Amino acid sequence: MSTDSPEAVDEPGSDTLTVPLHREELRLGRRVVDTGRGVRMHKTVSEHPHQVDQTLLYDELVVEHVLIDKIVPLSEAPSTRQEGDTLIVPVLEEVLVTEKRLRIKEEVHVTRIRRSRTQTGTVILRAEDLVVERFDEGPHKEASSTTRR
Repeated sequence: MSTDSPEAVDEPGSDTLTVPLHREELRLGRRVVDTGRGVRMHKTVSEHPHQVDQTLLYDELVVEHVLIDKIVPLSEAPSTRQEGDTLIVPVLEEVLVTEKRLRIKEEVHVTRIRRSRTQTGTVILRAEDLVVERFDEGPHKEASSTTRR
């Protein structure tokens, strides 16, 4: 057997041909690659009015003076009490007699009435727009992109 390669060795008296293996060599190095010229970003904030309808709860108080004019012993002096939605606050007065007694002059009745109303108003909502402008000259060039928040 013969070969064109000068490195191949044909052993006499044998059917074997020895061919040296190919050797690879590695050379490492660094270089600077320009990936683009840069990016320019523009951010703008815009405000848009938005109508809001919301039901609000509030308390309204009705105050009544109820005349009682009753004498009670000092030990039975009434205290503030709650009857349903009405808070009753006794107004006391000391009266000088031969003995000291309490006279309930009046009671103040405070009644809570729960009401609701719808209120309309305008709130300002903001939106941010971002425009990205690339200065690349490669295949990934984008004219602009927009992001909304």
